[in-house]
Amino acid sequence: MEAKKETPPIIDQLKEYVETRIKLAKLQAIESSSTVAAGLIADVAVVISMILAFLFASFTLALYLGKVLGDYWIGFGIVAVLYLILALLVKANKQRIEKPLANTFIQKIFKS
Repeated sequence: MEAKKETPPIIDQLKEYVETRIKLAKLQAIESSSTVAAGLIADVAVVISMILAFLFASFTLALYLGKVLGDYWIGFGIVAVLYLILALLVKANKQRIEKPLANTFIQKIFKS
């Protein structure tokens, strides 16, 4: 007869513990990534809605100014100049804008 070599109970418990820890790490990674993905999808939906609202408000302002000033191209030109001024202000304050945005993204990623 061959004698079966049995592993001590402590080794079996250690193996089970390691397997449980690996499963836990996988589940935590899935939870974290799904939370980030859901937040990203929600943020993208909000940004798209805001862009559309901004676009329609821009057309409305341009058409209104065009009607008031007598020619639609003048209204659209004024709105274009306003956006040019806005773009130059953003470019001038780029450093002050980038840091808070980066911090917000980092906080969202490491929120959990």
